[in-house]
This record gives sequence, structure tokens and C-alpha cells, in this order.
Amino acid sequence: MAGAGETVRRTEAGVGGGEGGAVSALSRGVVLLFAVACGAAVANVYFAQPLLVTMGHDLGLSPALVGGVITLTQIGYGLGLFFLVPLGDMVDRRRLVVGQLLLMVVALAVVVTARTATVLLVGMAALGLLAVVTQTLVAFAASLAPPGERGRVVGLVTSGVVVGILLARTVSGLLADLAGWRSVYLASAALTALLALILHRVLPRRSGTLPTRLRYGQLLRSTLTLFARERLLRLRALFGLLVFAAFSTLWSSVALPLSEAPYSLSHSAIGALGLIGVAGALAATVAGRMNDRGLSRRTTGIALVLLTASWLPLSLTRVSLAALFAGVILLDLAVQAVHVTNQTVIHALHPDAGSRLIGGYMIFYSIGSATGALAATSLYAVAGWGAVCVLGAVFSCLGLVLWVCTRHLGDAMDPAAVRPAPTGAAGTRH
Repeated sequence: MAGAGETVRRTEAGVGGGEGGAVSALSRGVVLLFAVACGAAVANVYFAQPLLVTMGHDLGLSPALVGGVITLTQIGYGLGLFFLVPLGDMVDRRRLVVGQLLLMVVALAVVVTARTATVLLVGMAALGLLAVVTQTLVAFAASLAPPGERGRVVGLVTSGVVVGILLARTVSGLLADLAGWRSVYLASAALTALLALILHRVLPRRSGTLPTRLRYGQLLRSTLTLFARERLLRLRALFGLLVFAAFSTLWSSVALPLSEAPYSLSHSAIGALGLIGVAGALAATVAGRMNDRGLSRRTTGIALVLLTASWLPLSLTRVSLAALFAGVILLDLAVQAVHVTNQTVIHALHPDAGSRLIGGYMIFYSIGSATGALAATSLYAVAGWGAVCVLGAVFSCLGLVLWVCTRHLGDAMDPAAVRPAPTGAAGTRH
């Protein structure tokens, strides 16, 4: 990691208190480290999904409490987006990242040693709360990248998030089969502790922007102010809500038809479907490069067309696994392309408020994910897979219609056309 450390030291030396400082390009090694850390952190939110039955049997949990494992994790995640992520604009991001990772190790230890439902639920809620370090890392990486390379960097880091989300279920299922469900969280604790040590040594002591002088209460209120004043932020948040509602519609319910006739696939086989979805990581890097070329509006439109089209092959899942695979690849490519574009565009609005912008945007992501999951599983129970695909197509079409209706914004949707406000003016656009 010597080369990576050298690049970061050069970057730190060039930080001049804002975007105008001479910030050197991050080395690929450091960007990949950001990506790995993001993937490892976000995976903790999804590990439990294939393990719920086993965890319930082990601890004697009622069905309601088993469902609470996922619910509390998501609630913790939502709270972290609003209350923790904005701290990245206020304190040293390096210390914040390392501190959250070390606290995550403690939360993982609580889960590993849990012997009662109460202890388990507390540990899972804490994991969700601390997993938002992912968004702090994305904002950190974006602030260190030169404006002309920000899309590429955000794309590469986001690809780590994609891989972490999609492989979490597969990895947890395999580890649980080999050594029990607790081994999943034990392995994650070891990896998280290692990453905390490496990041402590490699990350610069300052990010590419000066910390805000706002107090914590003012910091939280300024997040709401940014949404009230920035039309582009609201628009991109709505895109995020709709595409992740579509994403969650698929991934929260696809196991249901696959576990029934004619396939009757095992849990491990269903979990392996996530390996196909990793193709979405490719879209994250390609979309990042397109954004650097000033093509964010076009990238969004193409991705939303692909997202809408993906539901046609997905609707044929019961008669063709090949159609399912094609639909999964299209959907994941499209969702990640929009997600990377959203983050690149909104960070360019106010680089000095990057953590608040991305944290606030991710709240809409969480709302979309929760809406899609709840609606899809409920609809499948009463109307089957065809109705679920119609639901996903509706979310996708709404996103496409929104894009068509806002095309008059033209280049305002391009990060290259967004002029960042001076440092300290997070609530005002110039």
C-alpha cells in the first residue's frame, strides 16, 4: 500500500481549504480501498436476510421478532443518514470513518455473542446506524477527487457498494452453512477491524474542503435548508427514490417465485443470483466516466429507459431463467448508473456540504427501498409475480416520465454546469 499512501500524502499536501486547492488525483489503489470499505460496511445491513429463520430458531424468536431484525436495522440506517452522515462536514472525516468502523466492530461483537432477542435487536439496530459510514466514505472520496475526475471516483467507490449489497446474501448463506450464522458477523468484525487500521494509516488527515463552522443543530437544519433551496437536489432525490423502489421491488420478492414450482431452487442457489447482479458495478464506473464528460442528463435518460425495459424479460421469470438473468443485468446496470449520476451531480452543488447532500439524498433512497419491498411482498401474496413486475414497471416509468418532464432544465442537470458555492456558503447557490 506504499504507492497508495504516497498518493494520499500528496493529496493532503495539496488541500488548500476548499475545492480550489490543488488536489492531486487519487491513486487507483486508494479508490479501491474506499470501495472495499464501503462494500464491507453496507453488507452488514443485508447479511441477516437469508439467516432470519436460522437466527430465529437459535434464539427462540417469534415470527414478529424475526421480522424486527430487518426492520430495526433499516430504522437504524435511516437515523444514521440524518444524524451521523452530516458530521462529515463538521469534523475530521478520517477520524469519523475510523471511529464508526471501530464502533461497528463492537456492534458486531454484540450480535455474535447475543443470547437473547433484546441483545440481538440492539446489536442489529446499532449495525444499521453505523453502516452509514458508507455515505461518509463516498463524500470523502468525492471531496478528494479533482472535479474532472469526480464522476470516475464516485463510480468506482459506488461499485464497491453494489458488490457489497449483492454479495452479502450469498456470502452470509455460504458462511452460515459452513460454521453457523454467528460466523458471518465474526468474519465481518475481523474484516472491519482490519479496514479501520488500514484506513487510519492511509487516509489523509484533512479532506478536500474545510469543515463547516456550523454547530450540530445548525448542521442538521441546514440539510433541510439545502433541500428547500436546491431544485436539482430535490429532483435527483426523487430519481433516487423511484429507481430504488424498482430495485427493491425485484430483490425483495424474486426469491418467492424461484422457491416455488417449477424451479424450487435452494436458498444457496437463489442467493447466487446476486452474482449476476454484480454486473451493475460495471455501470457504476461507466456512468462515472460519462458524468465527467458532461453527459449526466443523457446518462440518466438512457438508464431509465433500460430500467423500464428490464421488466419485460423479468415478467417471463416463471418460464425462463435466461430471461430473469437478462432482466436482472439490465435493471442493476440502470439503477447503478442513475445512482452514480445522482451522487456526482448533487456533490458538485456544494462540495463543502457533500456529506449533508449525500446523506439527505440517501434518505430518499431508503424510503424508495422500503416502499418497494413492502409493496412487492404484499402484492405477490395477493396477485402473484406478474403484478409485482407491473409494480416495478410503474416505478420505472414514473422515473422516465419525470426525466422527460424536466428535460427543459438542460445543462443544469450536468455537474460540469454546476458552479460550486464558496466554502462556508452551503445554504446558498451563486
